Amino acid sequence: MAILFVGGALINPAFFLSGDAFHAILRDTARYAVVAVGMTFVIVNKDLDLSVGSTNGLVGVAFSILFAPQFNDWGPISATIFCLLLGITIGLINGVLVTILKVPSFIATLTMLLIGRGIILGLTGGRSIGYAVKAREHGWFFHLGETNILGFNNQIPIALLIVIVGAFVLAKTRWGYETFATGGNEQAAAYAGIPTRWVRIRAYLLSSICATIAGLMAVTQDKGVTAQAGLSSELIVIAAVIIGGASILGGRGRVIGACLGAMLTVVIDKVLREGWPTTRIVQIDGQDFEVAAIAQLPVGAVPALLGALLLLAVLIEPYVLRRRLIGRLWAWLRGKEPPLIIEATGIAIEGVQTKGTMASDKALSARGLGKFLARRDALAIALTIVLWLIGLWLRPDYWWNLQNSFAILLNYTELALLAIGLTYVIACGDIDLSVGAVLALAGAATAFAMKVMGYDPWTAVLIGLLAGMAAGFVNALITVGFNLPAFIATLGMFYIARGLAAWIVAGKQLTGFPESFNLLGRKIANVLDHFGIDVGSGTLRAVSEAVSIQTLWMILIAIIAGIILGYTPFGQMIYATGGNRRAADYAGINTRRVRFISLMFSALCATMAGIIYTAFFRSFNPTAGQFRELDAIAAVIIGGGSIFGGYGTMIGALAGAAVITLIRALLQLNIILPGGGSFVMPQHWVNVFTGLILIVAVLIDIWLRQANILAGLRLARFIRLKSEPEHA
Repeated sequence: MAILFVGGALINPAFFLSGDAFHAILRDTARYAVVAVGMTFVIVNKDLDLSVGSTNGLVGVAFSILFAPQFNDWGPISATIFCLLLGITIGLINGVLVTILKVPSFIATLTMLLIGRGIILGLTGGRSIGYAVKAREHGWFFHLGETNILGFNNQIPIALLIVIVGAFVLAKTRWGYETFATGGNEQAAAYAGIPTRWVRIRAYLLSSICATIAGLMAVTQDKGVTAQAGLSSELIVIAAVIIGGASILGGRGRVIGACLGAMLTVVIDKVLREGWPTTRIVQIDGQDFEVAAIAQLPVGAVPALLGALLLLAVLIEPYVLRRRLIGRLWAWLRGKEPPLIIEATGIAIEGVQTKGTMASDKALSARGLGKFLARRDALAIALTIVLWLIGLWLRPDYWWNLQNSFAILLNYTELALLAIGLTYVIACGDIDLSVGAVLALAGAATAFAMKVMGYDPWTAVLIGLLAGMAAGFVNALITVGFNLPAFIATLGMFYIARGLAAWIVAGKQLTGFPESFNLLGRKIANVLDHFGIDVGSGTLRAVSEAVSIQTLWMILIAIIAGIILGYTPFGQMIYATGGNRRAADYAGINTRRVRFISLMFSALCATMAGIIYTAFFRSFNPTAGQFRELDAIAAVIIGGGSIFGGYGTMIGALAGAAVITLIRALLQLNIILPGGGSFVMPQHWVNVFTGLILIVAVLIDIWLRQANILAGLRLARFIRLKSEPEHA
């Protein structure tokens, strides 16, 4: 922090050498530090909470809608009580999903992030809510976010109090001891009598309450809220906790360290955003004038660098701290014996990962229709048919139209390509949260190469491919080479790739590409017309107007990927790796190579989707692919893939992608009401439904496919009936 602050003072002394700069850093750190207190408990527990940013923003929106006179006109106390209850509810939902319903923490909280963000946009309509006039009437409350008579913001002592309490609880109380024990070795902690399930739920409650308090602190300062409230703050908080010394593997962490990490990330943000003073030459009536200006990094630089910081912070734990690198270097400089390296993975007993064998046996022994229903992808195939018929019933005049079919196919192609790559990754037992961001990065690189650098389309496509594959290589290297959890590696890449995409195009939309490039996203009829080929006006013409080049390309990739996955030794290696990685290693399978190739293939599919996206829209927008990673994960799981690995088919992934695409199409359908009016679901709420679909798909996978709960219920009923006395 000292080095960064000095660096900031050198490049922008007007800001960093002022008292206002230090005060601004402490004020902005206060809210992040409060959230970091709760996040420390979660990460020490060996869990993760990606929903704190959405919780923070949702609390601010809820308070504003309740308090603002143009909405409900509540008082500040009643609105605050409601927000606290809302925060507790979110934390409880997260805890129950992760502990009782066994949903992986990054999936459960990522889903809550998406749902919360969708509710925020739906409630605000993308607009800001302000109430400065009414806030003055309740100055005693809103003074909590203002500067006091001593000259510093009241948020600073509030944060300091919460940090002190959190540090004491974690370090000196039974709650803290139970948290460290659960995160260090949950199974051993359970054997010692610690209620590990409650410990983990409690951590999520603390995390959500802290995010709630931070959201209330923000509205007292701003006297309002924007639709972007809390956006991406989860990245800053997670990075802060890990930089502060917590282990992503659980069992270690300090609240004070997390708060210092929060301050460090705020200093980095300030240095990057404030820029440095410079002068520019402006011509007025032929005369040159020097004008003072501030040079700043482009849009996207901050999230890209913070994402890189997160990955570096995670790598510090196993490769610097656990290997005692600094101590060994110091011993080498003094000519002494190096300290011993203590390998501590935090796992005493590691069970095998094989799951779902009852369902598999049932599929092998079933006959006729039962054989189809026993397939893991049967649900997705049946849902695809049902959803299509629902659309036909709701709007037969529109749904059967070829133009509508073409629009659905275009949306489907992008998602299907992402799902194809993710099928390999999920079947391996990994996850890739960066596919939507890699899509954007590849599209940005391709668009920039054509529009700004002047390259021909095929060279630009090659540059886009290299950019996307570079992101995939980093994912694979960190996950496989450095042996870190895939969700952490790809979460960091999610922010890096998304930030780089915005950085490359300077946050602007690029258009005006050569038509030879745009043909990649056009219908077959457009391509035929471009080359002067006439196919008449019959069925062939109708088909050529409904099918696009990208759809044909997606089908080709799906066929090749499906054959490799289902009918080659490499495909069986993928299933073996995901089903039981340790047993696969014993069998001589190079599981590291299998996982590496799968992550690279996922990036390749996302890259192709990004290039096709740019060609279809004939432009590139930095928001391309936003939230598409959740759609793709849901598609694979609905299609029979297991979030725990070992399962997944290409037909299932394509059917799952069709389910997600049709649901989105139905939610956006303009439905004609009996009275003659019409209704269409606002776009902001579609993301809420997508998040709910994802969590339902994961629960179906865990409880119906993996745990085979229906078979258990049938067995329990059979035993009960057999135990009942026979009646005369």
